Amino acid sequence: MPVYNAASDAANPRKGHRLKDIPVHDPFVVADKENRVYYLYTSAIPRFTGLDRHGVLMYKSADLLDWEGPFVVFTVPDNVWAHPGHGTWAPEVHAYQGRYYLFVTLHNQERILAEPPEVWKINHMRGTAIAASDSPEGPFRLLQTDGPVPPADFMTLDGTLYTDEDGQPWMVYAHEWIQLIDGTFEAIRLRGDLTEAGGEPVHLFKASDAPWIKAEAKPDTKHRVYVTDGCQLYRTSGGRLVMLWSSYNKDGYVQTIARSRSGRLEGPWEQLEPLVYGDSGHGMLFETFAGETLLILHRPFRMPESRANIYAMRDTGVSFEVVRARDDLHGS
Repeated sequence: MPVYNAASDAANPRKGHRLKDIPVHDPFVVADKENRVYYLYTSAIPRFTGLDRHGVLMYKSADLLDWEGPFVVFTVPDNVWAHPGHGTWAPEVHAYQGRYYLFVTLHNQERILAEPPEVWKINHMRGTAIAASDSPEGPFRLLQTDGPVPPADFMTLDGTLYTDEDGQPWMVYAHEWIQLIDGTFEAIRLRGDLTEAGGEPVHLFKASDAPWIKAEAKPDTKHRVYVTDGCQLYRTSGGRLVMLWSSYNKDGYVQTIARSRSGRLEGPWEQLEPLVYGDSGHGMLFETFAGETLLILHRPFRMPESRANIYAMRDTGVSFEVVRARDDLHGS
């Protein structure tokens, strides 16, 4: 496997990077309007970065064209439930009540979960943790060190922050197809300070609810499995609640969208047509300093070839739709 170029060497942050040169998976952007800085977050993988453990990298830009970095804003510490050598997936940063909160999926392959029947491989501890900082530039420190935020016996990933119409914070996450065969999205209430979860998880929808979905055949199982990945929630200008998420259709990985018929997190949820095809997904929306809504996602799925791609979006009041690819930002 090829190694990252200097643009991804965490020991040598520098200016002048372009998105086409930065290996990125599960990209997430924070637009800091007060300081007029865009922050881009992605995973830090030791074999590509030279770090001795997994973590999170950050790049920053004033114009979405020229980027400075990478800067290390989080590494998995010793003596916590997660293993520092087993991965950091889907990092995202949310401004909340005057601080910044990193949501990142951590792993411990040595902590085996009780086996449900007919799974296709061994389940290990995997779930989203929350870390906090006073700055989007970190460093971020874990709020809870003894386990992930979703139930520890659930194999989950890609937790994100959603605050409902009553001001209640939730973590919305994907419950792994590895454990369920047909992956789901679920939500769990968070304390007001985001330090821990409470109550029972709420089921939102399952991957096979999408009429265009394609089941994947996996080795060592008689099942065909359905993937849920990369949830992000937004309100349209018309007040409709939508969720970006990703899975597979007949041609590969896609960026898709669902909508709550009730306008509430509990749904019921309806599946809309995918937004972007071509081995693209795990996207999120953000607003530029000029007021334009953009979608950023990764393409292709495989690392280290994966890069951030950006699309101009239109808020239709009932959903979001792609206007055009911003090749001027991410390169041809």
